[in-house]
Amino acid sequence: MTAIVVVSLLLAVLLLRFYRLSEMPPGIQSDEGPDGVYALQVLDGKHSIFFPEKGSGREAIGVYAVAIATHFLGRTLLGFHVPTALASSGTVFVVFWLGQLLYGRDEETGQPLPWRGLLVGSAGAGLMAVSVSQTFLARAGLRANYLPLFISLSFALLWWAWPSRDRPGAFWWKVALAGACAGLLQHTYLGARITPILFLLLGLSFLLPFRTTLGSSALSVLVKRYLPWVGLFAGVAGLVAAPLLIYFAQLPEDFLIRSRQLWIFHEGQGNPFGAFLRNAWEHILLLGFRGDQHYRYNFAGQAMLNPWQTSFFWIGVVVAAYNWQRNSATRLLLLWLGVLILPAMLADTKGEGPNSLRIIGAAPAIYLLVGSGMWESYRFVRTRRLVMKWRGRPVLPSNDAAFAAVGTAVVTIFILVQGVITYRSFFEEWAGNPAFDRAYHAEWTEAAEVLSERQSEEETVYIIPYPLHNEHFGSEHFGFEYLYQGAAPAHILAATTPNILAQKVEAVLSAEGNFTSVAFVDWDNQLVGGDARAEEHVIAFLEKYGRQLPVEDYFNFDIHTFANLSLEAPWTFYDHLHPLTIHFDKGISLNGYAVGQSEAQLPSQRNIHKGRIQPTWVALQWQTAPGLDVDYSVSLRLYDVEGGLVSQQDFVLKNARPLTTSLWTAGEPVDTLSYFDLPAELLPGDYEIRLVVYDFETKEPTVELGVWKPESVLAHLQLQSPE
Repeated sequence: MTAIVVVSLLLAVLLLRFYRLSEMPPGIQSDEGPDGVYALQVLDGKHSIFFPEKGSGREAIGVYAVAIATHFLGRTLLGFHVPTALASSGTVFVVFWLGQLLYGRDEETGQPLPWRGLLVGSAGAGLMAVSVSQTFLARAGLRANYLPLFISLSFALLWWAWPSRDRPGAFWWKVALAGACAGLLQHTYLGARITPILFLLLGLSFLLPFRTTLGSSALSVLVKRYLPWVGLFAGVAGLVAAPLLIYFAQLPEDFLIRSRQLWIFHEGQGNPFGAFLRNAWEHILLLGFRGDQHYRYNFAGQAMLNPWQTSFFWIGVVVAAYNWQRNSATRLLLLWLGVLILPAMLADTKGEGPNSLRIIGAAPAIYLLVGSGMWESYRFVRTRRLVMKWRGRPVLPSNDAAFAAVGTAVVTIFILVQGVITYRSFFEEWAGNPAFDRAYHAEWTEAAEVLSERQSEEETVYIIPYPLHNEHFGSEHFGFEYLYQGAAPAHILAATTPNILAQKVEAVLSAEGNFTSVAFVDWDNQLVGGDARAEEHVIAFLEKYGRQLPVEDYFNFDIHTFANLSLEAPWTFYDHLHPLTIHFDKGISLNGYAVGQSEAQLPSQRNIHKGRIQPTWVALQWQTAPGLDVDYSVSLRLYDVEGGLVSQQDFVLKNARPLTTSLWTAGEPVDTLSYFDLPAELLPGDYEIRLVVYDFETKEPTVELGVWKPESVLAHLQLQSPE
């Protein structure tokens, strides 16, 4: 029977963890990407026990696993995702083994209970294998998958060792292996840092049953007997974790590099106790009532457990709590669940709801408790099956073997149905959803493949704007950096505002020096998102200062290539600024402006022909006084002759670095640029562009000195009828 279960689990993980793994998920999302970049450094000979610079710090196991896979499979999606798929698959089999070890023997009498162990282990492992959330997390390449593997393996080795405790030769090395797995936990994922508390509480819990049955002297003898084994476990665990502990002792700021961002007690968080209670409630609901809403970790907000799994889970929890004192297996699962769910409860969710990734360490305990609940339900019905009748006849077999067969068939059907649901959710419904590609940055995978294979001269420079909604990741995309294998330099620039992106492109090209052409990736912003105006702005600059070659069209983007690009003169849309000086009362001044469309500046009369309305840009030059400590925003407003508001564009003032006004160098001119759209139905006539400068935080406008009004007339436009 065990062989049948193992083969069934193997088929389940092969299908749900590895089927089409080279293409699904279709990219490398931001949470997982740093492991790939660090893996390339490892293959380059740059080794470390912890990698702090990218992705808020990375433990070593995930990085080195990707490095090994990349060595054999290349810089591919398959090479990146195979390690965590293997880890998640391994966890399934360890959970099967652990379930048998925990429940395969009566703890009080020592009597073997193989069928109980087999049912709990196979149900827990089977449900974990076909779980929607575990399938998503396993295929996503997230290093957190190593946490449930090593913690399950550590407990399995401990329970495997326990029956041989009277044979020290066999017992010692098993305990040492368990300790090694406990030490490796610290090299997996941030959530593993709480596991020493779990091991400590578990060890102390073994003393509780003896306090009422043994005197203090007998208890002392018991402690002394097992203390060497505890010391061996803790010593090996500490030895394996020591390199990381030494690293953190030398660089304590790296220990908190991620915790500072997530910790609910960080400054400015508000009421941490309220946040903790809210998180606790949300993650309890995750176990059968409300799902994770993150597209990267789950599909359609499905709960981690479906309704029937939830029922068995809570039955398992109640029975475990009832048997707390006399059953070490139930104590383990309850402590495991309670401690490993704490990282999620102590993290700032930023209002995004429960996060299944942060409780991944508790997943084995959750599914084993479901299996335990199924066994208890089976045992309850078995003892009462003869009195369960319909029309005077028993509804269940009276023969034990036949009843066990029915129970096995029911469990098998439940798992198969969940497997079908998971397969359809991932491979049919989710894979066909555009949000799937967005969540896993499929466009960056396409860009890496296209640019790597693109036939271009060595002197070509690639410019790739980072969409605005990903600005907080800076000027790096780790997935692209891992997958891109071309010879030409590829520069990723955060697409903030149009003029800032253009200035970044100019600076990068100036630094490159020798190149014959520039290829600019223009994203399809309906698919990808981001600031389309910023990309249009750069393309207009490239058209103005270079010669455009034929555009290459791909699914997620176009590639605009330009040759003979001139960098001799500064890149500006305007040929000159119209003199207009406005001094505002809080230490910021406007020195001039220019208005234009596309790459052309409008002449002084600023006539616009109705037949060719295009987005209109406004360039402004600013200067700040010493001591300015306010971050300003600007509102550009277009009014008709009757004073009606036609169009409005608001933006935060930033320089090219980009820094807000409180961080500008006093007296240094700063150019900004913004667009506003003229409505297609706009009637010919005279219009006015007005300017309001206001505090970004308080929204309070500043006023023009000598005029004392917040709104200043900037320019006049005349919209003419078509010729």
